[in-house]
Amino acid sequence: MNSDTTTTAPVRVVLADDEAMIRAGVRAILATDPGIEVVAEAGDGRAAVELVRAHRPRVALLDIRMPRLDGLSAAAEIRRLVPGTATVMLTTFGEDDHIARALGHGASGFVLKSGDPRELIAGVHAVADGGAYLSPRVARRVIELGGGRLARRPVARDRTAGLTDREREVLALVGAGLSNAEIARRLYLVEGTVKTYLTSIFTRLEVRNRVQAAILAYEAGLVEE
Repeated sequence: MNSDTTTTAPVRVVLADDEAMIRAGVRAILATDPGIEVVAEAGDGRAAVELVRAHRPRVALLDIRMPRLDGLSAAAEIRRLVPGTATVMLTTFGEDDHIARALGHGASGFVLKSGDPRELIAGVHAVADGGAYLSPRVARRVIELGGGRLARRPVARDRTAGLTDREREVLALVGAGLSNAEIARRLYLVEGTVKTYLTSIFTRLEVRNRVQAAILAYEAGLVEE
C-alpha cells in the first residue's frame, strides 16, 4: 500500500446540487478515490453554506443553478465566511454567462457535469492543494465567449510579454491546474519562491485569483491544449 494514502487525510468535500441523481453520480465518482471523502450533501445553496460552516471541508463542490441560493452566491458567501474552503463549480455549456461571472466570486475550479469523471477527481485535488482547475473544454469556452471581460489572444500576449521567462513558466503551470507544491517540484524551486512569483504575476497581470490567471495563460497560448 502506498504510504501516502495512510499518512495523509482524505480531502473532505461538501457536495451541493438540487438533483438527487446528479449528487448520487458525483458522490459515486468521488468514492472511487480513497483520497476524497464526501462529508455532507445539500440540495440548495443556502444549505450548502450552512453545511460548509458546520463541517469546514477543504472543498465545496457546487452546482451553479440551485434554489434558495444559487451556486455563485453560495461560493461568494463561503469565501467570506469560510475562506479555508475552496469552491469548485459544476457547470454545463448552457451556463456560459454564469461561468464568466463566477470568476469574480473566487471560485477555484470549473468542471463539466458531462465531462470525463477523471476531471472531477483532478479538480477536487487541485483546488485542495491550493491550485486552480479548469476543465479544458470549459476554459476554451469561457475564452471564446468572454467578450470584453476576458482578454483576447493578442491582448493576452501583450499583457504577459512583460513577465520574465520564469514567471511565464509559473503562469503556464497555473493554467495547467498545478498547485504551488507541484509547480515547485516541476521547476526545482522551494514553495515559498513559487508564492513570491505568483504575487508578482498577479500584480503585473492585474488578476484577482488563480482562475483568472489560468484563463489568461490559456488565452496567451502558454498552456498546451
